[in-house]
Amino acid sequence: MSRPPTFTPPPCARARALHTARGDFAVLDASPPAAPRGTALLVPGYTGSKEDFIALLEPLADAGYRAVAVDGRGQFETPGTDRQESYAQEELARDVLAQAAALGAGEDPVHLVGHSLGGQIGRAAVLLDVAPFRSLTLMSSGPAAVVEAQRVKLKILGDALATMTMDDVWAAMRAFDPPAEADTDGEDLRRRWLRHHPAQLIATGRRLAAEPDRVAELAAAGLPVHVLSGESDDVWPVPVLDEMAVRLGARRTRIGGAEHSPNTDRPDATAAALVSFWDGL
Repeated sequence: MSRPPTFTPPPCARARALHTARGDFAVLDASPPAAPRGTALLVPGYTGSKEDFIALLEPLADAGYRAVAVDGRGQFETPGTDRQESYAQEELARDVLAQAAALGAGEDPVHLVGHSLGGQIGRAAVLLDVAPFRSLTLMSSGPAAVVEAQRVKLKILGDALATMTMDDVWAAMRAFDPPAEADTDGEDLRRRWLRHHPAQLIATGRRLAAEPDRVAELAAAGLPVHVLSGESDDVWPVPVLDEMAVRLGARRTRIGGAEHSPNTDRPDATAAALVSFWDGL
């Protein structure tokens, strides 16, 4: 589970609803002091939320980029349904397309950044329609299904969510993975968890465990791609991410001192890598 350093956005960001053709999405919208040089749409990972990008918002805005972090359908402060089919990957990808359109992608394509599950949803959005996007950054997001150990965890979690309350599942998870090691108040993490829709977690967890390799399709789309990760990763091994970057002809960045969530582990270095990629375009 990602652990943002705080749930309080910086002064440059405001919490609001992004109105789209597919409904409203809760976002943190950070604006630079002058006219933006571009807009970035930041899509969180499994069990995550827009708060996972809080530490990136100010450095991205300071560099001149508008950064909009979003809660996907059924995540934290964005409404969802109890129907698992609502969270099919294509449905979530079409949500991303609607979010990009609402940010004015018709006039100025956006830089899409997806962390983990968010990267695979972002890839699916690009494969549906590349036009709204200026670039795609796959942050700690691999070419296909997660490793076997993670597939086992997803199966256990999915089974628990089907029979237990979110509160009971939280208590069980904390027994194995206490939040004390994080600076974030455990109550913020608990509050976020309790507002996730179980159906969303079950459906997207199953997809993570069975995602096909679509790297060749993405390479054929012709969009500039950036593969960014920490120096270690227990969801997709770093050598697998290295190989994916080669197959994509993508820019490759490893963030020293970071693991699966460089956006929270080393936010300044991560923001600098994103800005360098975007500036180079």
